[in-house]
Amino acid sequence: MHGATARFKRWISVFHPAPDSPVRLVCLPHAGGSASFFFPVSKALAPAVEVLSVQYPGRQARRHEPVIDDMSEFADEVFESLRQLDDRPLALFGHSMGAVIAYEVALRMRRENLPSPVRLFASGRRAPSRHREDKVHLGSDQEIVAELRTLAGPGQAALLADPEILRMYLPAIRSDYRAVENYRHDPEASLDCPVTVLTGDADPRVSMDEARAWAEHTTGPTDVEVFTGGHFFLVDHSTRIIDLLRRDLSARRAETER
Repeated sequence: MHGATARFKRWISVFHPAPDSPVRLVCLPHAGGSASFFFPVSKALAPAVEVLSVQYPGRQARRHEPVIDDMSEFADEVFESLRQLDDRPLALFGHSMGAVIAYEVALRMRRENLPSPVRLFASGRRAPSRHREDKVHLGSDQEIVAELRTLAGPGQAALLADPEILRMYLPAIRSDYRAVENYRHDPEASLDCPVTVLTGDADPRVSMDEARAWAEHTTGPTDVEVFTGGHFFLVDHSTRIIDLLRRDLSARRAETER
């Protein structure tokens, strides 16, 4: 148990513990992202929902740890960090690369005969079956920064302008891109949980057809929520998205209390 607890603390940040909440929401950040990206979500949803933010190695408090550049390893590590949590249902929310990891974690939950997530929220990412031959991770540092500027939301622009922060984070960002760009889904695998897809109507990395294709990856119902904006639409629409999370997870609470 000691090892499991240490793994949990290394991988999972709980900014606002809510031991009496009926459901946990596990949030997985984008490539180059950190657990703190979801601090506002945690604050807004507590104490009704306990938010667990995943912290990848190579950044923030884990900046001295080796990075991971393989999606299966990411998913294995996150799954092992969560599997001890059997007292409350889990929902998963992933943005961009985080959506792929969330999907793979959900597959592992099903494969291990554990309860499926009550809902998977897939944000800012095309369906796993809709592969693009992206090679950002093979580019120069300048080319990676140019990609980040193309996708960046309001909060990222200041970070990109700071050479010291960029120098610190570029190895993790490149590694994240390598992991997600080399990812290939298993066409035989499928979920059985509800999926809510969140997408920006001007996201250069996700078309509407690619967003709707998430329905092919589960036998459960799939909803698609469209927001104005690009890849980081969730920054501009944080209030609406938090309301959506509260609504869907409150519906789950009502089901458990009936």
